[in-house]
Amino acid sequence: MADELVHYEVAAGIATITLDSPHNRNALSAQLRRELSESLNKAREDDAVRVVQLTHTGPVFCAGMDLKEARGAGSSDQGVNEFPRILDQLWTSPKPVVARLAGPARAGGIGMVAACDIAVAVPEATFAFSEVRIGVIPAVISLTVLPRLTARAAHELFLTGDVFDAKRAVEIGLLNACVPAEDLDKTVEGYLKSLTLGGPKALAATKELLARPRPATPAEGFADMNALSAGFFASEEGQEGIQAFAQKRKPNWVPQD
Repeated sequence: MADELVHYEVAAGIATITLDSPHNRNALSAQLRRELSESLNKAREDDAVRVVQLTHTGPVFCAGMDLKEARGAGSSDQGVNEFPRILDQLWTSPKPVVARLAGPARAGGIGMVAACDIAVAVPEATFAFSEVRIGVIPAVISLTVLPRLTARAAHELFLTGDVFDAKRAVEIGLLNACVPAEDLDKTVEGYLKSLTLGGPKALAATKELLARPRPATPAEGFADMNALSAGFFASEEGQEGIQAFAQKRKPNWVPQD
């Protein structure tokens, strides 16, 4: 539909979710939040979808919450109350999510980038935790951002609100890669293709594994991890992968080109 702010399409096992509200720098308005959440649900529930790409139109990935909608609203009516759901959908998606940034992200936009499994941006993309400069705090997004950032960088950037570039974002753990604009699509497509090669259940379980609290020592975790590993070796998906390896063919979960 011409008036939608988030587009959704699926091809070759990849669901592409595109933020398309360039008039307000893809700000997280009520309509965009609703459509984005619906698109993430579609991707989660569609067995044909193996991987999700989160991208955008216009020069800005996402400017954060729509401040026009926030103006004059009480605490119970603020749009930020709906934002944790979106961050959780990205963070807990059983299908890996790759963020493609051809432009800047601010505040809540960075929270979404951090919630994705892999993020790639162009050198021209800039970032800022601008909340303190308008008298608010990066509370909600801290839950996805802080696990990614080094502690020193988090203190500096959360407290100052200063702008930093994509190169710095890679250095502190926010991005996986910073590539020239002409290489952005090729790089993102490389990540997406690699992710479609993994078993769907194995990918979902590996995401859960990455999110688990670490035991104090390896010995404390070996029993649980061994049971988990052995279960996957014996599973239908694991046996298909082993057979495919032996027969020098692609497993049956790899999407057809």
